[in-house]
Amino acid sequence: MSRAPGVIIAGAAETDQVGKLPGHSTLALHIEAALNAVRDAGLSLRDIDGIATVSAPGPIQAGYAQTVLVTHGESGRSRVGAAPFRIPASSPSGQFEVPYGTVGPTTTFTITALRYMKDFGLTHEQLAYVAVAQRRWAAKNPRAAYRDPITVDDVLASRLIAYPFHLLECCLVTDGGGALVITSADRAGDFAKPAVYVLGTGESAEAPMISQLADFTESQAFRLAGQAAFAEAGIGVRDVRHLMIYDAFAHVPIYGLEALGFVGKGEAGAFITDGNTEPGGRLPLNTNGGGLSYTHTGMYGMFAITEAVRQVRGEAAAQVEAPDISVVLGNGGAFAAAGVLVLGRQPRPPVRAHGR
Repeated sequence: MSRAPGVIIAGAAETDQVGKLPGHSTLALHIEAALNAVRDAGLSLRDIDGIATVSAPGPIQAGYAQTVLVTHGESGRSRVGAAPFRIPASSPSGQFEVPYGTVGPTTTFTITALRYMKDFGLTHEQLAYVAVAQRRWAAKNPRAAYRDPITVDDVLASRLIAYPFHLLECCLVTDGGGALVITSADRAGDFAKPAVYVLGTGESAEAPMISQLADFTESQAFRLAGQAAFAEAGIGVRDVRHLMIYDAFAHVPIYGLEALGFVGKGEAGAFITDGNTEPGGRLPLNTNGGGLSYTHTGMYGMFAITEAVRQVRGEAAAQVEAPDISVVLGNGGAFAAAGVLVLGRQPRPPVRAHGR
């Protein structure tokens, strides 16, 4: 018995620019990214029979649509038409976290970083090196917001935002968007560019509040989502040649590397500092420069996917060698939820019944 044909990414694109775009509303960013992705697939809007914003819950495999456009756009920096940020006093975090000074990403992610540093001896220099390694990728990407080389000393000399995070250990705040065209894998040869196969997916949620995580030194959501995606794809960490991990702050790639099983608990800081994830390393990570140096509109996950697609196709600005399989790990909230994609150049082999 063979597997269902699965899903491919037939088109992937971002807005013409990312960065500071005060002339673009969130809707305009969605539209521009959508049109670019449709064009990238060699299609017209008449070919699209389904649309979703930010995420799509599987309409192709369910048979509801054949060609789905998934869009993202966010005026994260210019805040065109955006409501002011506020945490309702009646919400769980408004009642149980805000009164203690935990307000927004910088003061929630610090809790996990500090506990990890205390328990596993991660140094400030190792944390800073995450930003250094990703800047080396950004230097190869003409679209990156920050491209100038930096050192650990530069990172530690940048303005302290919320201990232990310095400015260069925090993600950018930008405007931009991205979009994907997804369809059934049996149409892989119908498009302008090589198909990128969705080999595995995984999702998980842990807790909506940082205070309710089971362990501040790891993300259960990262681990469970990764296990599900790897199992569906039938791969192990040795099969992965390219990796994108959401990097709202410098310690998030550390959590991702450990949760996905690339290194043991407490080992990711040294793994990055030893050069394994930067240009020339054995596990290229966040090759567009990531949220720390490329762009981060507030929800960064789409940009991680579009970079993975470019890498698998062989058309990235900082192209790595033959990434047959790329893994994308997305984060929601402060380790509240996670999604993992396994993308590949080739489809999964069919699963045959026992005895055949």
